[in-house]
Amino acid sequence: MSLEPHQIDQYEREGWLAPIRVMSEARADDLHEQLCRAERERPEDLHATHRNNPHLVVPFLADLARDPAIVTPVQQLLGPDLTLWSTVLFAKEPDSSAFVSWHQDARYMALEPADFVTAWVALTPSTVESGCVSVIPRSHRERRDHVDTYADDNILTRGQRVDGIDDASAVHLELRPGEMSLHHPWLVHGSQPNRSAGRRVGVAMQSYLGAGVRPTLGEHHVMHISGRPVHPSFVEAPSPTVAFGPAARAARAAANAAFADVLYAGAEQRRAL
Repeated sequence: MSLEPHQIDQYEREGWLAPIRVMSEARADDLHEQLCRAERERPEDLHATHRNNPHLVVPFLADLARDPAIVTPVQQLLGPDLTLWSTVLFAKEPDSSAFVSWHQDARYMALEPADFVTAWVALTPSTVESGCVSVIPRSHRERRDHVDTYADDNILTRGQRVDGIDDASAVHLELRPGEMSLHHPWLVHGSQPNRSAGRRVGVAMQSYLGAGVRPTLGEHHVMHISGRPVHPSFVEAPSPTVAFGPAARAARAAANAAFADVLYAGAEQRRAL
């Protein structure tokens, strides 16, 4: 699908856009079933503390990242030449305490300029009760200080948090399965625990990078999505051809190690990625 001009205007003004239907609920249900099967079969590769870059070992997630229904709206915002920095599985189990504090993605990603977009695709219902993504409109216009908390139930790497946010100003991005949201890398956002009886699962393409984005620190493993080849300032990660094959697992391990070095630069401690 393509974005309408008023949707592009909203994204630029507010820093977010949702909901955008990118697939049927039936297809989203099928992808969730495939994901659950992969979690059961490869628990050492997909679990709560090993959720980064699954697209490098699971072919259907690599295919999802290249799905035109997701990529086309992003291209309207960034242009035709895209690479993918990472993917993250956000799975909150029923009645769990896991949450994501208010934060800005770009604070720790070591990428400039901020011409990149996160696409968050719901595979199950994402509601206020189940802990959907919430955003602070227009907050992408300001870079804010973060405090590292390393809180046990905080899903973020450092448990990083932006203080002084007016919770009453938040917009809750409720999504049906097969819908996605888009948000700017400097948008303040977070999510609450899942208090529902069902699982809340989303796949974040975090983030699609425009042609002019470059690393400012460390090594970055990215996957080519569309247009021009990957710039030599990045390491190009291969797409998996077989689920959890040895080469794919090695590529993911290398990407995650480099990913950790960037995200934890200057940190007092590290958690598993």
